[in-house]
Amino acid sequence: MQTSTNLHPALAGVDGCKAGWIAVHRVADAAPSVSVFPSFRALLDALPDPLIAVDMPIGLPEFSSKGGRGPEALVRPLLGARQSSVFAIPSRAALYADTGDFTTIEAWYAAHRRASAVAIKTSEPPRGVSIQAFGIFAKIREIDQLLIARSELRGRVFESHPEVAFCRLNGGTAMALPKKIKGVVNPAGLEERRALLCRHGYDKGFLDQAPPRGAASDDFLDAAAMMLIAGRIARGEARPSPDPPLADRFGIPVAIWA
Repeated sequence: MQTSTNLHPALAGVDGCKAGWIAVHRVADAAPSVSVFPSFRALLDALPDPLIAVDMPIGLPEFSSKGGRGPEALVRPLLGARQSSVFAIPSRAALYADTGDFTTIEAWYAAHRRASAVAIKTSEPPRGVSIQAFGIFAKIREIDQLLIARSELRGRVFESHPEVAFCRLNGGTAMALPKKIKGVVNPAGLEERRALLCRHGYDKGFLDQAPPRGAASDDFLDAAAMMLIAGRIARGEARPSPDPPLADRFGIPVAIWA
């Protein structure tokens, strides 16, 4: 993979996946690797202190206003037909309304209803929690708890978003094709993104490999895009939305980088 020299010796692009977290990572100018980790802490322990761009909301609002925390409303207009991929994040109280492990689907839906009830009380206009957002609450909390406990991570773990990343890497033009159609992977959309990633230095053979067990093909490509954003951050080329970033009540930066 050919890239210009980074100021940070190690980079990782990370996305959530069924098995935990998928990371495309590299050290200095070595070829990239792909790995799956069961937890974000395990990822941090295994990799050599990389600068990380991750597809997961970072920094939580105490009260949710229209459009989300702020970054979401700024990046949606860039994405055209892809803007539905950026969804609003509810309040911190809603995120932590139910932190149990759900052993049945009934318990999962009951927890979703409890989170929605809290979200409605802590938003204006009142807004519940989408099933899609609720599905990643545990992963949002995982990163949130680490950044609260370990403030030094805030300088090397950055929020990004795959469709915003692909748009930026594509010269400011959103991807023409969706990655999924009605929840099913769209091969043409994945191929469009692979071609763009190859134009930014990835070897096609690397991107064409089957993703590790527990991760899907779109997770793999999203993590690959995140690693390019990590490189942009390291080189001072990435920009946050908003600029400068906001901060939550713990001082955690709130911005989408690309």
